[in-house]
Amino acid sequence: MTDIVESREPRVGRLGITGWMLFDWAAQPFFTVITTFIFGPYLVSRLTEDHAAGQAAWSYTLTISGIAIALLAPIMGSIADASGARKPWIAVFAVIKILSLAALWYAAPGSSLLFAMAMIVLATVAAEFSIVFNDSMMPRLVRPEDAGRVSNIAWGLGYLGGMIVLIAVVALLAANPETGKTAIGIAPLFGLDPAAGEDARITGPISALWYLVFILPMFFFTPDQGKGLPIAAAVRAGLADLTATLRDLRGKPGILRFLVARMIYQDGVNGLLALGGTFAAGMFAWQTFELGIYGIILNVVAIGGCLYASRLDKRLGSKTVVVISLVCLTVATIGIVSTGPGFTLFGLIPLSTADSGGLFATAAEKAYILYGLLIGVAFGPVQASARSYLAQSIHPDEAGRYFGLYALSGRATSFLAPLSVALITTATGSARIGMMALIVFLVVGFLLLLRTPYPANKP
Repeated sequence: MTDIVESREPRVGRLGITGWMLFDWAAQPFFTVITTFIFGPYLVSRLTEDHAAGQAAWSYTLTISGIAIALLAPIMGSIADASGARKPWIAVFAVIKILSLAALWYAAPGSSLLFAMAMIVLATVAAEFSIVFNDSMMPRLVRPEDAGRVSNIAWGLGYLGGMIVLIAVVALLAANPETGKTAIGIAPLFGLDPAAGEDARITGPISALWYLVFILPMFFFTPDQGKGLPIAAAVRAGLADLTATLRDLRGKPGILRFLVARMIYQDGVNGLLALGGTFAAGMFAWQTFELGIYGIILNVVAIGGCLYASRLDKRLGSKTVVVISLVCLTVATIGIVSTGPGFTLFGLIPLSTADSGGLFATAAEKAYILYGLLIGVAFGPVQASARSYLAQSIHPDEAGRYFGLYALSGRATSFLAPLSVALITTATGSARIGMMALIVFLVVGFLLLLRTPYPANKP
């Protein structure tokens, strides 16, 4: 580890690192308001005929995105190492992401479901490729002992950005179906019509604009690597380097085990984040307003979780933070899939079915939110500390290819979780039974990670 530590002395000041961390701030609203809390549930509930068909369509959308990312992310990472500079690639994918998100405004009820699915696929792929290039910059910016702290703070900033956009949607744009007013008691701005889904569709252009504005500090203040090979040569060299890296993995069993473990548990995490909101929308008939409030609650908890994990990571190490987070996520997933009108924990605990009036009026909805708080605490640290886990285990000269494999490990089988949910839901006609598949991914990945060394490059 000595040569790695010496080569990773920070070469940038605080402003450069802050610019890098603001990438998460810029990127997170897409995942918060589009894939998790607002547009995804809108697609499920408003662009399809029933909940089961909607959840299946959304799961297939995530499946297609995951396959594309799994096939291409490692190649992109290896090309990044060969080409040197990361920012030009981030800029290209930013254009694709921004245009795709802006186009979601046209996904009105009764319009083409395939169009909305295609735009989500393009935006998701572009977002993930941008993350590969951004993450691969970290080993040259941050000392190994600071990687977990910086990574978790950046992730917390991301959740704060996502929460701000979500609050803006709920407070200013999304109307309560019963009152026609937003959370602060006003009519939706711009005359948005909830009946036409405009309060959900507007999240596409808003996320696009937010991303455009807040990735600029990274471009302005965070230094990039010098240019390497020209694009054509970089592609050839990148493909060759990827082949060599895959061969080298046989001699790095710790890193290989870490990537396999993450590949499995991240399937469950991705599925939980993408499908948790849609599951609640179908079970409790939550609309944009309720989903937005739920998302705000989870993001408040997530910010606190990341800030606490930034200290815990430095004290106990990234692996411990990931393990604790996986335990929390597994318990929470069991909780949400075991909850329904009048019961939780598969009926072991009966709940009142009385409607107390107001927001989240039934006991089952309150129980769902309690389990959601546990998800909020854990879903930031499980990803941020995994990122620092790898950063502490590799040399910066190979960061691109290994973070490409890291993206592959997060997406190589990522279609399996949503596909499993989709197929089981379709076969049984039960969204609850379909969601139970996520528990298997979380538990198997957790068990593999327990046997992984830390840092992962240890013999």
